[in-house]
Amino acid sequence: MKAMILAAGYGERLRPLTDETPKPLLHIGNKPLIQYHVERLVEAGVREIVINTSWLGEQIESFLGDGSRFGVSIAWSRETEPLETGGGIRRALPLLGNQPFIVINGDVWTDYPLQSLVEQSWSEDMDAHLVLVSNPLHHTGGDFSLNADHRVGYPLAGDQTFTFSGISVMRPETFAMFSSASERFPLRDVLAAGIRGGYVTGEVFCGTWWDVGTLERLQALNLLVSGREVSPGKKSQLKLR
Repeated sequence: MKAMILAAGYGERLRPLTDETPKPLLHIGNKPLIQYHVERLVEAGVREIVINTSWLGEQIESFLGDGSRFGVSIAWSRETEPLETGGGIRRALPLLGNQPFIVINGDVWTDYPLQSLVEQSWSEDMDAHLVLVSNPLHHTGGDFSLNADHRVGYPLAGDQTFTFSGISVMRPETFAMFSSASERFPLRDVLAAGIRGGYVTGEVFCGTWWDVGTLERLQALNLLVSGREVSPGKKSQLKLR
Protein backbone atom coordinates (compact mmCIF):
# COMPACT_ATOMS: atom_id res chain seq x y z
CA MET A 1 0.00 0.00 0.00
CA LYS A 2 1.28 3.46 -0.91
CA ALA A 3 0.96 6.59 1.20
CA MET A 4 0.98 10.32 0.57
CA ILE A 5 2.19 13.01 2.96
CA LEU A 6 0.74 16.47 2.34
CA ALA A 7 3.62 18.91 2.78
CA ALA A 8 2.94 21.80 0.40
CA GLY A 9 1.40 24.43 2.70
CA TYR A 10 2.86 27.83 3.48
CA GLY A 11 2.56 27.44 7.28
CA GLU A 12 1.40 31.05 7.59
CA ARG A 13 0.24 30.71 11.21
CA LEU A 14 3.71 29.48 12.17
CA ARG A 15 5.54 32.55 10.95
CA PRO A 16 8.21 33.76 11.45
CA LEU A 17 9.53 30.18 11.82
CA THR A 18 8.23 29.23 8.39
CA ASP A 19 9.65 32.26 6.61
CA GLU A 20 12.83 30.28 6.01
CA THR A 21 11.92 26.74 7.10
CA PRO A 22 8.99 24.75 5.64
CA LYS A 23 6.50 23.59 8.25
CA PRO A 24 7.26 19.84 7.81
CA LEU A 25 10.89 20.48 8.79
CA LEU A 26 10.09 22.23 12.07
CA HIS A 27 11.45 20.12 14.90
CA ILE A 28 9.38 18.14 17.37
CA GLY A 29 11.83 16.97 19.99
CA ASN A 30 15.04 16.05 18.23
CA LYS A 31 13.83 15.60 14.63
CA PRO A 32 11.67 17.22 11.97
CA LEU A 33 7.92 16.63 12.03
CA ILE A 34 7.86 14.93 8.64
CA GLN A 35 10.47 12.38 9.73
CA TYR A 36 8.00 10.97 12.27
CA HIS A 37 5.52 10.34 9.46
CA VAL A 38 8.07 8.63 7.26
CA GLU A 39 9.36 6.42 10.06
CA ARG A 40 5.88 5.43 11.24
CA LEU A 41 4.78 4.59 7.71
CA VAL A 42 7.84 2.40 7.29
CA GLU A 43 7.09 0.68 10.61
CA ALA A 44 3.56 0.01 9.31
CA GLY A 45 4.92 -1.74 6.23
CA VAL A 46 4.62 1.06 3.66
CA ARG A 47 7.50 1.07 1.19
CA GLU A 48 6.40 3.71 -1.32
CA ILE A 49 5.59 7.28 -0.25
CA VAL A 50 4.55 10.28 -2.34
CA ILE A 51 5.13 13.76 -0.90
CA ASN A 52 3.83 16.98 -2.41
CA THR A 53 5.84 20.16 -1.97
CA SER A 54 5.62 23.84 -2.83
CA TRP A 55 6.84 26.50 -0.38
CA LEU A 56 10.56 25.88 0.28
CA GLY A 57 10.01 22.36 -0.99
CA GLU A 58 13.62 21.96 -2.06
CA GLN A 59 14.58 21.86 1.63
CA ILE A 60 12.24 18.93 2.28
CA GLU A 61 13.57 17.08 -0.75
CA SER A 62 17.16 17.72 0.33
CA PHE A 63 16.45 16.33 3.80
CA LEU A 64 14.56 13.17 2.78
CA GLY A 65 16.13 12.52 -0.62
CA ASP A 66 14.88 9.37 -2.30
CA GLY A 67 13.97 7.87 1.09
CA SER A 68 16.53 5.07 0.92
CA ARG A 69 18.17 5.95 4.24
CA PHE A 70 14.76 5.45 5.89
CA GLY A 71 14.04 2.19 4.08
CA VAL A 72 11.43 3.60 1.73
CA SER A 73 11.11 4.94 -1.82
CA ILE A 74 9.94 8.57 -2.01
CA ALA A 75 8.42 10.16 -5.12
CA TRP A 76 7.93 13.92 -5.26
CA SER A 77 4.89 15.80 -6.54
CA ARG A 78 6.01 19.40 -7.02
CA GLU A 79 3.49 22.26 -7.10
CA THR A 80 4.35 25.75 -8.34
CA GLU A 81 1.90 26.96 -5.69
CA PRO A 82 -0.09 24.97 -3.12
CA LEU A 83 -3.21 23.32 -4.58
CA GLU A 84 -4.88 22.68 -1.18
CA THR A 85 -5.46 19.15 0.06
CA GLY A 86 -7.76 17.93 -2.70
CA GLY A 87 -5.85 19.52 -5.55
CA GLY A 88 -2.53 18.30 -4.20
CA ILE A 89 -3.72 14.71 -4.06
CA ARG A 90 -5.29 14.98 -7.53
CA ARG A 91 -1.98 16.21 -8.95
CA ALA A 92 -0.15 13.24 -7.40
CA LEU A 93 -2.54 10.49 -8.59
CA PRO A 94 -0.23 9.27 -11.40
CA LEU A 95 2.35 8.49 -8.70
CA LEU A 96 -0.12 6.76 -6.40
CA GLY A 97 -1.46 4.02 -8.67
CA ASN A 98 -4.93 2.53 -8.86
CA GLN A 99 -5.31 1.06 -5.38
CA PRO A 100 -6.44 2.69 -2.10
CA PHE A 101 -3.69 4.77 -0.50
CA ILE A 102 -3.07 6.41 2.88
CA VAL A 103 -3.04 10.20 3.16
CA ILE A 104 -1.50 12.05 6.12
CA ASN A 105 -1.50 15.80 6.70
CA GLY A 106 2.06 16.95 7.22
CA ASP A 107 1.14 19.16 10.18
CA VAL A 108 -0.24 16.57 12.61
CA TRP A 109 1.65 14.53 15.21
CA THR A 110 0.13 11.28 16.41
CA ASP A 111 0.70 7.72 17.57
CA TYR A 112 -2.18 6.38 15.48
CA PRO A 113 -1.42 2.74 14.47
CA LEU A 114 -1.01 3.15 10.71
CA GLN A 115 -0.52 -0.60 10.32
CA SER A 116 -4.26 -1.06 10.86
CA LEU A 117 -4.90 0.86 7.63
CA VAL A 118 -2.29 -1.16 5.73
CA GLU A 119 -3.68 -4.51 6.87
CA GLN A 120 -7.37 -3.78 6.34
CA SER A 121 -9.28 -4.98 3.27
CA TRP A 122 -11.16 -2.00 1.88
CA SER A 123 -14.64 -2.53 0.48
CA GLU A 124 -15.15 -1.71 -3.18
CA ASP A 125 -18.06 0.59 -2.28
CA MET A 126 -15.90 2.78 -0.02
CA ASP A 127 -14.87 6.12 -1.47
CA ALA A 128 -12.74 7.04 1.55
CA HIS A 129 -12.10 6.17 5.18
CA LEU A 130 -11.49 8.96 7.70
CA VAL A 131 -9.78 8.78 11.07
CA LEU A 132 -11.64 11.09 13.44
CA VAL A 133 -10.73 12.43 16.88
CA SER A 134 -12.56 14.19 19.70
CA ASN A 135 -12.89 17.92 19.12
CA PRO A 136 -9.94 20.01 20.38
CA LEU A 137 -10.45 23.37 22.06
CA HIS A 138 -9.59 25.24 18.89
CA HIS A 139 -12.27 23.37 16.90
CA THR A 140 -15.08 22.58 19.31
CA GLY A 141 -17.77 22.34 16.64
CA GLY A 142 -16.09 19.41 14.92
CA ASP A 143 -16.40 18.37 11.27
CA PHE A 144 -18.47 15.20 11.00
CA SER A 145 -20.79 12.79 12.73
CA LEU A 146 -20.39 9.00 12.73
CA ASN A 147 -23.31 6.58 12.77
CA ALA A 148 -23.57 3.07 14.16
CA ASP A 149 -22.50 1.59 10.80
CA HIS A 150 -19.31 3.66 10.89
CA ARG A 151 -20.51 5.90 8.07
CA VAL A 152 -19.36 9.51 8.15
CA GLY A 153 -22.09 12.14 7.90
CA TYR A 154 -22.73 15.84 8.13
CA PRO A 155 -23.98 16.42 11.68
CA LEU A 156 -27.56 17.35 12.40
CA ALA A 157 -28.70 19.22 15.50
CA GLY A 158 -27.93 17.13 18.56
CA ASP A 159 -25.45 14.78 16.85
CA GLN A 160 -22.11 14.10 18.48
CA THR A 161 -19.38 15.56 16.31
CA PHE A 162 -15.77 14.67 15.69
CA THR A 163 -12.80 16.37 14.07
CA PHE A 164 -11.04 14.98 11.01
CA SER A 165 -7.53 14.01 12.11
CA GLY A 166 -5.87 14.51 8.74
CA ILE A 167 -5.36 10.75 8.36
CA SER A 168 -7.38 8.87 5.77
CA VAL A 169 -7.51 6.19 3.12
CA MET A 170 -8.56 7.32 -0.35
CA ARG A 171 -9.48 5.61 -3.57
CA PRO A 172 -8.13 7.27 -6.72
CA GLU A 173 -11.56 6.92 -8.36
CA THR A 174 -12.96 9.35 -5.79
CA PHE A 175 -11.16 12.15 -7.66
CA ALA A 176 -12.62 11.23 -11.06
CA MET A 177 -14.78 14.37 -11.28
CA PHE A 178 -11.68 16.57 -11.05
CA SER A 179 -9.95 16.32 -14.42
CA SER A 180 -7.36 19.08 -14.05
CA ALA A 181 -4.05 18.33 -12.36
CA SER A 182 -3.53 22.04 -11.67
CA GLU A 183 -6.91 22.83 -10.10
CA ARG A 184 -6.95 24.07 -6.51
CA PHE A 185 -9.66 22.64 -4.24
CA PRO A 186 -10.07 21.31 -0.68
CA LEU A 187 -10.53 17.67 0.23
CA ARG A 188 -14.03 18.40 1.51
CA ASP A 189 -15.14 18.98 -2.09
CA VAL A 190 -13.89 15.50 -3.00
CA LEU A 191 -15.67 13.84 -0.09
CA ALA A 192 -19.02 15.62 -0.33
CA ALA A 193 -20.81 13.26 -2.74
CA GLY A 194 -19.52 10.14 -0.99
CA ILE A 195 -20.59 11.41 2.42
CA ARG A 196 -24.07 12.21 1.19
CA GLY A 197 -24.29 8.78 -0.43
CA GLY A 198 -22.99 6.86 2.59
CA TYR A 199 -19.75 5.79 0.90
CA VAL A 200 -17.32 7.34 3.36
CA THR A 201 -16.49 5.26 6.44
CA GLY A 202 -14.78 6.38 9.61
CA GLU A 203 -13.39 5.48 12.99
CA VAL A 204 -12.68 7.43 16.17
CA PHE A 205 -9.09 7.36 17.39
CA CYS A 206 -8.65 7.83 21.14
CA GLY A 207 -4.88 8.03 21.41
CA THR A 208 -2.48 10.94 21.07
CA TRP A 209 -3.16 13.44 18.30
CA TRP A 210 -1.84 16.95 17.94
CA ASP A 211 -2.53 19.61 15.32
CA VAL A 212 0.74 21.52 14.89
CA GLY A 213 -0.94 24.54 13.34
CA THR A 214 0.19 27.49 15.42
CA LEU A 215 3.28 28.65 17.29
CA GLU A 216 1.52 28.01 20.61
CA ARG A 217 0.62 24.44 19.72
CA LEU A 218 4.09 23.74 18.35
CA GLN A 219 5.63 24.96 21.61
CA ALA A 220 3.17 22.95 23.71
CA LEU A 221 3.88 19.77 21.75
CA ASN A 222 7.60 20.19 22.23
CA LEU A 223 7.01 20.52 25.95
CA LEU A 224 5.00 17.31 25.89
CA VAL A 225 7.63 15.40 23.93
CA SER A 226 10.37 16.63 26.27
CA GLY A 227 8.36 15.37 29.25
CA ARG A 228 7.72 18.82 30.69
CA GLU A 229 4.39 20.02 32.03
CA VAL A 230 1.78 21.27 29.56
CA SER A 231 -1.00 23.60 30.68
CA PRO A 232 -4.53 22.11 30.96
CA GLY A 233 -5.76 24.10 27.96
CA LYS A 234 -3.04 22.68 25.77
CA LYS A 235 -3.50 19.16 27.06
CA SER A 236 -6.88 19.20 25.36
CA GLN A 237 -4.98 18.50 22.13
CA LEU A 238 -4.62 14.93 23.42
CA LYS A 239 -7.52 12.71 22.40
CA LEU A 240 -7.89 10.40 25.38
CA ARG A 241 -11.38 8.96 25.79
